[in-house]
Amino acid sequence: MSPALYARHARSRIVDDLDAAIERDPAATSRADVLLNSPGLHAIWAYRLAHRLWLRGGLAKPVARVLMTVVRSITGVEIHPGAVIGARFFIDHGMGVVIGETAEVGDDVMLYHGVTLGGRSLQRVKRHPTVGSRVTIGAGARILGPVYVGDDVQIGANSVVVKDVPSGAIATGIPATIRFPQGREDPYEAMFKDPALWI
Repeated sequence: MSPALYARHARSRIVDDLDAAIERDPAATSRADVLLNSPGLHAIWAYRLAHRLWLRGGLAKPVARVLMTVVRSITGVEIHPGAVIGARFFIDHGMGVVIGETAEVGDDVMLYHGVTLGGRSLQRVKRHPTVGSRVTIGAGARILGPVYVGDDVQIGANSVVVKDVPSGAIATGIPATIRFPQGREDPYEAMFKDPALWI
């Protein structure tokens, strides 16, 4: 990709991220507000740079790690540069989020503070979750191990997920139990019917 084309692509992605943040954060008043005051977005943008370095390999990998260590100290968000994260990803508040090296995250995913996409193995294998698209993960939730979380899933605050969650499901509790919205119930509206999604 040429430098000019990459710059256009980067600008477009930044605007997409800003608009996704405004759509998901009722406290956001403008692109400028989010640009200046969203540590979650600052961490995501630093991750995107670090990920490009990580993919280059060689000496770029330790540089990527150091960059993300500095970002963690500033934002409270720890994202390994080896993780794969899709478009329009948003972390609300940010503090305490941890995303491991082999985690994969789809498009239009939202995480609240304190979420962990963590591992359960010390082996050098795929040890972190794969999260589909259009997933919302509540504050303090832990998704541990190489589990698969399908598209359009809602994971409740403080839930602990250690098994696969099928697309369209709602997962709450410790360990998380899975249910599906009744009929054509909107997943967002379903959260108001299940208080465990918020606590």
